[in-house]
Amino acid sequence: MAFSIRLTEEEETLARRYAALMGVSMGEAFKQALFEKIEDEYDIAVGEAAYRRYLDNPKTYSHAEVLKMFGDEE
Repeated sequence: MAFSIRLTEEEETLARRYAALMGVSMGEAFKQALFEKIEDEYDIAVGEAAYRRYLDNPKTYSHAEVLKMFGDEE
């Protein structure tokens, strides 16, 4: 799939310089940035969901307790 975006001259210059610095094409630089952003947003959503679960039940367990509950597999 191909797509195009409109950039100001300043944005294009910055994007070209960044791509050159990273040794990739502009398309690859944008693709990497897009997927890094998606991954970051996903990680934030997962972290927020985990925090909400923690607020509902703030009980924590030590490493030893977890091993005892689930068995030490080493």
